[in-house]
Amino acid sequence: MHLIITDAWLAKTRPMHLSGTKLVLTGLALSLALMLVAVGLYHLVFLKGAREGWPVIGSLVKMVVKDEFEQRDRFMRENIDVMAKKVGELQAKVVQLEALTERVSQLAGVPIPASAKAAPGQGGLLVGNRPLSLEELKQTLSDLEKVSNSKTDLLTVMESRLFDQKIAKVMLPTAQPVPGSHLGSAFGWRIDPITGRSALHTGLDFQADPGTPILAAAGGVVVVQEYHAAYGNMVEVDHGNGLITRYAHASAVFVKKGDLVKRGQKIAAVGTTGRSTGPHLHFEVLADGTPQDPQKFLVTGGSVLPPALAQAQSKR
Repeated sequence: MHLIITDAWLAKTRPMHLSGTKLVLTGLALSLALMLVAVGLYHLVFLKGAREGWPVIGSLVKMVVKDEFEQRDRFMRENIDVMAKKVGELQAKVVQLEALTERVSQLAGVPIPASAKAAPGQGGLLVGNRPLSLEELKQTLSDLEKVSNSKTDLLTVMESRLFDQKIAKVMLPTAQPVPGSHLGSAFGWRIDPITGRSALHTGLDFQADPGTPILAAAGGVVVVQEYHAAYGNMVEVDHGNGLITRYAHASAVFVKKGDLVKRGQKIAAVGTTGRSTGPHLHFEVLADGTPQDPQKFLVTGGSVLPPALAQAQSKR
């Protein structure tokens, strides 16, 4: 780059040649000088003026600081309002959860402690409306956390109780061992078909064709699988709590001692082995070794005695 400098007093000119490197260095030097001047002016005018109380500078600094605080306060207020709205939605959900908890507690048979109950109902005329403070928001969130923790503990207990009830129900012999079969002989005293004398019948006889599947009345563990002189091919399943079901006169057995069986699982087939006059399933329920009327359990599971047989039993 060529520069020509003219001196008006001396009436002469002087040419100057600047290369690219010199031009860049010159630009950097001028920029640095301007930055130093700006920093000096800021220190001299604003900082010194603010410290020494210059009226104009003091007012300007106050305006800048005030605007910054107002912006910060407005930002915090907007965020608190958003959070307050979310807290209100959470409180509404907690009220819904309270109603659900009460219904589930009745089903589970678990009383709700006072610490887990929602706050008492409140209401009235709305007078005035002020923004929620940060401390009030923190306190509300803390209260919600306490209630949610109590609800979590309570629902865990309910879940455990309902699970126990479900297991107990599954382990009760309430399923028909031979679905769709005809009930031939009920539980109780009867005329023995072989001796012709009065004798106690300790179970139910389900009439069915040979080979008809025999299903487990409930889940449990096979504790006996043997041939018995009176019962023929016999299976006994332990359902816990002292309850055992017995399946007798089978033509075939599909489980062995120690097997885990599910409710409704095929464990044997109808036959006429042992002391029997024809193909049928002799089904017993024993509680701590004492024979019980199986119909009491089957009715719970939805099985109903034939009207004529139910009427005959009611007369005994």
